Parts: sequence; C-alpha cells; structure tokens
Amino acid sequence: MIDQNTNLLIVSAHSADFVWRGAGTIAKYIKNGANVHLVVLSFGARGESNALWKEEGQTLENVKAIRRSEVEAAAEAIGVKNLEIWDFEDYHMQITEERMMQMVKKIREVKPHIILTHGPHDAFNPDHEAVSKYVFDASVLSTSNGVKIEGYPTAKQAKIFGFEPHQSEISNFTPEVIVDITDTYELKEKAMNCFAAQTHLIEYYGWKAKLRGNHARRCSGNNEYKYAEAFTRRLPLVGGELV
Repeated sequence: MIDQNTNLLIVSAHSADFVWRGAGTIAKYIKNGANVHLVVLSFGARGESNALWKEEGQTLENVKAIRRSEVEAAAEAIGVKNLEIWDFEDYHMQITEERMMQMVKKIREVKPHIILTHGPHDAFNPDHEAVSKYVFDASVLSTSNGVKIEGYPTAKQAKIFGFEPHQSEISNFTPEVIVDITDTYELKEKAMNCFAAQTHLIEYYGWKAKLRGNHARRCSGNNEYKYAEAFTRRLPLVGGELV
C-alpha cells in the first residue's frame, strides 16, 4: 500500500530519463502521499541534447540552463517537491569513490523502501548501465555498519526497480513489474511536454504507455487499465505468500 509512510527515491542519469520511463508511477506515489525524493545526476548536456547543439553559437552553460528549466518544470508537473541535480558530466559518466559516498549518504538520509532507477542493461547508453550499478552498489554499502559516515546511520535494504530502457528488445528487456498509470497518465504527458530538447520522444513514450497498458489488461484481466509503465526487479520478491 502506498501512503505517507512510504519513502521512494528516484535516481535518474539524465534530465528526462525519469519522465519517459517512470513519471506516471512517480506521480501515483506522490498522489497517494508517499515521501518522494528525486536525484538527477546530470543534465544530459553532452549526450542527450542534440537538438540544442544545432543552434549556432550554443554553449555548454546555456544547454545546462535550458535542461535545468525543463527538469524543474517536469518535476513540478508530476508533483515532485524534493529535487536535487548533482550536475555530473554525462557521456561517459564517471563514478568516483567520492560520488559513491555521496549516494550512500543520500540513501541513508532518505531511508527509501523503494529505489527506482535504471536497469542493468541498456543498449547504446552506457551511462544508464553505469548508474544502475552505481545505485545498487551504494544501496549495499548503505546497509553496512562497517561503512561509517558521521551523522548518517545505516539504512535497510531497499527494493530496487529498474526503468524500461528505450531500446527494449535490443536491451533484452522483459517486464517483471507492470504498474497501471491510467489515473496519472495526463500528468506524465504534461511532464513529457516540458522537454523541448527531446520532442521526438514524446510520441514514442505515449505509444509505449499504451502498449504496456495492453499488457497490463492481458496479464491482470482488468480492462480499466489503459496506460502502464514496466520495470525490472533487482532483488527477488520476498513475503509469506505468492502474490
């Protein structure tokens, strides 16, 4: 059950990743009162802003300023209040020991029940694969009493879910969890439209939400599901019964 006692941490490699791949689910958690924290690691200025770089006289500083305004507008559209942009360089993103400890601190601060980030396989985008490993490794370190950080006591192991990659079939992606976003799809659509730098993806991810909605209906028998998002699970489902 999603409520005010649920802590969700989202880690997005680039400005728009969390929107294309999980905005409907994130909005659903916010709508139901969860404590949601979003970390955007980079603006995607080098590798995911091609349309902006076609403008004559374009600068890195201006690209970052545009991407910042887009991500802030998109976060506001789905109701995110806790947003951090860490401004790592993208393509290719480097994970240093300092950055690892930065993520460990964030996990210990939020104490998430759920972490939503990139899955381990993403064809053509090594940043996404690097971030998947980064977040998983940090989540393990966050639980260790031997990894001592003053003022940051250990967290419990979070459930970790991976975004569906853009090139699903080429990335050998198989949905392991499908979340109905019918009641929050309009918010996702609003957030997608904030990204003028990647307008070619808006229609694509609209189709993807409908496709996963079809799968949600077929797998559940619930014909009220119209739009959905799909994810992988990093760790097994654990409980007292098969659910």
